[in-house]
Amino acid sequence: MSELSESFATSAQNFDVVNLGDVVTDEFIRLPDGPVRVRTDESGRWLEIPLGSKLVIKDDEPPPTAGSAANAAVAMSRLGLRVGLATYLAHDQIGLDILSAMHGENVGTSVVHVDSPNHTVRNFVLSFGAERTILVRTPEFNYHWTGFRDHDIPAWLYINSLGPDALTYQDEIADWLEQHPRVRMAFHPGIFQLEAGTGRLARLYATAEILLLERGSAESITGVSYADSNHLLQALLDLGAKNVVVYHESGEAIAASDSERSRIGPFDDAESPLDLTGAGDAFAATVVTAFVRGVPMREALRWASVNLAATSRQIGTQTGLLRLHELIARLAATPADFVARDL
Repeated sequence: MSELSESFATSAQNFDVVNLGDVVTDEFIRLPDGPVRVRTDESGRWLEIPLGSKLVIKDDEPPPTAGSAANAAVAMSRLGLRVGLATYLAHDQIGLDILSAMHGENVGTSVVHVDSPNHTVRNFVLSFGAERTILVRTPEFNYHWTGFRDHDIPAWLYINSLGPDALTYQDEIADWLEQHPRVRMAFHPGIFQLEAGTGRLARLYATAEILLLERGSAESITGVSYADSNHLLQALLDLGAKNVVVYHESGEAIAASDSERSRIGPFDDAESPLDLTGAGDAFAATVVTAFVRGVPMREALRWASVNLAATSRQIGTQTGLLRLHELIARLAATPADFVARDL
């Protein structure tokens, strides 16, 4: 592995990267075996719970903060970047707990906007085995982009999941990025951004230095099967991003730029996943961290697959995220054939 430098923004800047998106608190509910089951039919896989039943559940302590932006910010901070979080919070106890948790992870909150009339969102994560179904509430904030003070302008902006009312907000961000072409942008769209369509958010797709998508999301927005990987990657590059990465919760991924096509298989460390909640956030944030550090794409995929494996062996979205020295040690111990190869 090449030598890693300590800082990536200029000395006058606070942040190497700012993560922008919604944050929430996740309440984890681990469903018991027996009365709960998974059924598969031609329409998909279904979580079935007997109507009217009373299920005894374990009291798992949820992390104080979650959501893609917070998960990514913690992942990046543990990997040694100077990280800021740009989000909206309510002036309630959950919001204060989230601020405290971010401070504890060395994530800067100077660009957090506190919106007093609203309530911070709490989601419910129904965990069954290593898989989960999430009951999501959407935030109702008065989104408005005000940009950054000069010393808060980051080298990179990482745009994560935002609610359905944030489309105009994202237009304002696209305007700001056009006015600040030196700021690189990574885009990891969430469900409501995907539902809005690539046309509605075309400027963000076209501005992205890196576009990151879960496999099903990539298939949905392109209409191309993952099995036809080269055509899928080309369809995503046609949206304008310089680099695209399509990942799966197993840690497998494909990636492309104009000059290369790569694939990496899942990292197998002989342990079975315990909880896949937040696995995609870990993968995507680690790829972006590697890029910020100047690591080539193929090595970035190795970083991401190993960090995904680590976090999926723990309960919660952030518990298992590796620190930089831990990641380096695990990479050094991986089998020689665990590398990204030509697609």
